[in-house]
Amino acid sequence: MLPRFGEVLARRARAAGQFLPLIGGFIYPGAMEFADVVKKRKMVRAYTDQLVAPEVRERILMAANRGPSAGFSQGYALMTLEGHEQLGPFWELLTRDHGDDSHAGPSFDPVTKAPLVVVPLSCKDIYLDRYARQDKGWTDRDESHWPVPYWDIDTGFTALLMLLASVDEGLGALFFGIPPHQIPEFRRLYGVPDSYLPIGAVAIGYPDPASDQGGSAKIIKRRTLDELVHRGRWLEKQP
Repeated sequence: MLPRFGEVLARRARAAGQFLPLIGGFIYPGAMEFADVVKKRKMVRAYTDQLVAPEVRERILMAANRGPSAGFSQGYALMTLEGHEQLGPFWELLTRDHGDDSHAGPSFDPVTKAPLVVVPLSCKDIYLDRYARQDKGWTDRDESHWPVPYWDIDTGFTALLMLLASVDEGLGALFFGIPPHQIPEFRRLYGVPDSYLPIGAVAIGYPDPASDQGGSAKIIKRRTLDELVHRGRWLEKQP
């Protein structure tokens, strides 16, 4: 049920002939067309220190929760990190591999100003248990049934939805990896059980274009559909 203030806003919107869709009891602005969201999505590598409002954060998380999952297993979790107490140890860990001569690419420092980080975590066991049930029948829980690790793929869907939802909210976002050798310490810092694997992290905040040095898209062009799509039959294409 909507909170009282939400009912008032919704009533006023209807009276004015406006449509404000509702997701999970929140009024969702829906200010941008989907095609515009997709077109404007890019990896943002610099942020201001402006905080992300709690209601905006919740809408982004609810968007992530609308992703598909094999057998509706939903074998993933989302960890939010906000404020210095939560983000400080995370950035200290992640920046150990940045800033030295062996690390190529732009500075990672502007990313660490992001006020919100969401870590999507996949859980293989939930999928194996789900597909061992009677309607699926893989009672041996053998991973060889799976052509690819769907637990990681489905968790990746949640990350993509957060990237898109962030654009719709007028924010920027960046998906980046957590180096494998740092995952044990990440687990220790935040109490993450061994059954959950962080597939990466999504930094979210208000973009700071003046400090954004860009990424690979500055030097590598996006492929055209002619280069990307094989229609009806595989054809060798020029690299």
